[in-house]
Amino acid sequence: MDLGLSGKIALVTGGSKGIGRACANRLAEEGCDVLIVARTAGDLEEAAATIGGTTGRRIEICATDLRSAQGCEAAIGALKHAFGRLDILVNNAGATQSGDFFKLDDAVWEDGFALKFYSYVRLSRALWPLLKDAQGSVVNIIGAASKTPSANFMIGGAVNAAITNFTKALAELGLRDGVAIKAVHPGMTVTGRLETLLRQRAEAAGVSREDYEKQELARAGLRRYSQPEDIASLVAFLASPAAQQIHGADVFIDGGATKAIL
Repeated sequence: MDLGLSGKIALVTGGSKGIGRACANRLAEEGCDVLIVARTAGDLEEAAATIGGTTGRRIEICATDLRSAQGCEAAIGALKHAFGRLDILVNNAGATQSGDFFKLDDAVWEDGFALKFYSYVRLSRALWPLLKDAQGSVVNIIGAASKTPSANFMIGGAVNAAITNFTKALAELGLRDGVAIKAVHPGMTVTGRLETLLRQRAEAAGVSREDYEKQELARAGLRRYSQPEDIASLVAFLASPAAQQIHGADVFIDGGATKAIL
């Protein structure tokens, strides 16, 4: 199925690894040129070379820390310098720490909001004129914890819930200005971040990492965790003209783990 994305320009944050890298690769396969943003230049260079080499598309990089306003400004400047326009913004950067609530101090909470929440807000606001001109799309990759509070994942749940509310509100402006807004909520996905989360949660629960994974899969009735490519295929579809009538919606992609009534 041709998604109608050939020749589009995309910006993907957290684009050097995991879900972000898979999204950048999938969009490039559909004919997009992509700016990928992350902190580590070496990881970005390797990702850009690989994606560009396999897809033949132009992949630009920006190594910056999106926790700060200055870092976001660097990404915006890199996009304008490289392409001068934008059709698709995929906000994906962000990791929040799991663990015992009483051992997570203010600095850990502030760090969780700094990257995942504030970078989504800052980039959406600053890039809105370009997205409006292009009648483009914003896809915010958030997380199923937005609807499923857990004592061992309070920071992530709070950040995800805040971004979900922000996304819904942004969709109202999108209706006015012709920018499509979508929220994607992955469940447990096989990335380096998942490995860290499993270790943190297992430690908080007082069990081994392997036993914790088995318990979680059995508890949720899941056959497997998601792969980054599962998420990327959904993101590419939602960013395309084929998904024009999906606006301001929460789309969960977690193998059926989330039972919340939306």
